[in-house]
Amino acid sequence: MQPRPIRFFHGGEVVSLTGTPPDRTVLEWLREDAGCHGTKEGCAEGDCGACVVIVASLDPEPKTNDQQHGKRADGLILRTVNACLQFLPMLDGKALFTIEDLSRASLTPGSIAALHPVQEAMVTCHGSQCGFCTPGFVMSLTAIYEAHLESGARPTRGAIADALAGNLCRCTGYRAILDAAAKSFQLPAHRLDTAKTVAALQSLALDPQLTYRGPNRDRRRTSQQFIAPRSLDELAALREQMPHATLLAGGTDIGLWVTKQFKDLGDILFLGSVEELQRVERRNTALTIGAGVCLENAWEALAEEWPESREIWVRFAGPPVRNSGTLGGNLANGSPIGDGAPVLMALDAQLILRKGSRMRTVPLDQFYQGYRKNQLEPGEFLQAIRIPRREPGALVRAWKISKRYDCDISAVCAAFALTIVNDRIAQARFAFGGMAATVKRASHTERVVLGKNWTRESVEVAVEALGEDFAPWSDLRASQSYRLQVARALLLRFWLQTRADRPLSADESTVWATQSAS
Repeated sequence: MQPRPIRFFHGGEVVSLTGTPPDRTVLEWLREDAGCHGTKEGCAEGDCGACVVIVASLDPEPKTNDQQHGKRADGLILRTVNACLQFLPMLDGKALFTIEDLSRASLTPGSIAALHPVQEAMVTCHGSQCGFCTPGFVMSLTAIYEAHLESGARPTRGAIADALAGNLCRCTGYRAILDAAAKSFQLPAHRLDTAKTVAALQSLALDPQLTYRGPNRDRRRTSQQFIAPRSLDELAALREQMPHATLLAGGTDIGLWVTKQFKDLGDILFLGSVEELQRVERRNTALTIGAGVCLENAWEALAEEWPESREIWVRFAGPPVRNSGTLGGNLANGSPIGDGAPVLMALDAQLILRKGSRMRTVPLDQFYQGYRKNQLEPGEFLQAIRIPRREPGALVRAWKISKRYDCDISAVCAAFALTIVNDRIAQARFAFGGMAATVKRASHTERVVLGKNWTRESVEVAVEALGEDFAPWSDLRASQSYRLQVARALLLRFWLQTRADRPLSADESTVWATQSAS
């Protein structure tokens, strides 16, 4: 394919870029080139939310009268993302909204009447002190505002708090910001001008596949390629030809390689334009999630089948990260503290790997071979995750333990799944993150409970057996003894909530498990 410019819609017009490094971030471009200084740089690692922007793309399946609630009638998908983790070529064919796009341009600039309802509500509810975090909050609140005007519903205070989990404020306090979110719906409605956006995106969709060449950031090489194939076959062929290229999906981890570790990514193969990788398919025997499905959509699909996973979903980073990062990337990354792998391992997930035209299936619990080492061969990539559908009577729970409730790395993440037949345990899958160099199953503990009744006696034996499976390390997040104590308490909590005789509620089991394990 012939190289072409990066093209996206921003500020009411199509932007065409050449001569910029392929790994230049959207945040750098906004502040240094576009003159959009409202988007702030805080942490530059996706934690603080000061750089949150909204990216719009065309929905491949626009809303019809019989489709699910939440689809936009105009065919747009609006997602909040962290501009510090998005590379400019990832915007190709999309639209970018920043804080500068919100005001009513037809009214007097600077007057409160010219503000977007979210901005006006932030002023009247005193939702800003130093103001550094405010643009990011406003963009996240605007995404909530747009979604709920579309649906006609009003978000609960809890839903607003969850939607702001990726935004950090150090001085105002969240009460005033939550008040502003509620207040915005009481003001005269004012929505983003999406009609022009849809027309622009429809025009951009006619562009050929993006193959972009730009200068290397640190000038060690004369040029760097960013290639965005649009079909699975094209991706497979390119991956075989370029086995050492960096595979890029959402950028929530790879972005840090550039902004924090100053790595040279080399040539980049982008997965975000391959439609087949963005699909979630439900069949009689399995749920299949494409490797390119964003974390938000992937967890939504998992929680629909296994509602017990919802807590992990809402605590897995914040919405801007979940809207960008992918479940496939989380698994392929192989972090021993990744929260996706324990849940999927407990659910007996299989990974579909592809190299050229050859495909193979590997159980997730056999995929990891050591710290950040896996079974992927040169030229091979993760195509999809397949999870068996839920069996009747399956007992499933998953929990994340961290110092901070939202947007924190787990000290321990645990997921449990049991199948009981004729009052005896027929299958047991206990998976833990944060307890070893890889996410792994507690295989010895599983064997201890197989064939037994799910009783207090059997779970006490299992709790002790965890010491045979794991010898966790100590670090800044938790000590070795604390991790093992927490793992034991979570296994006991699982029994307390799933025992046949008087299972406890979540609150009751937390108190009891903590007291019993201490």
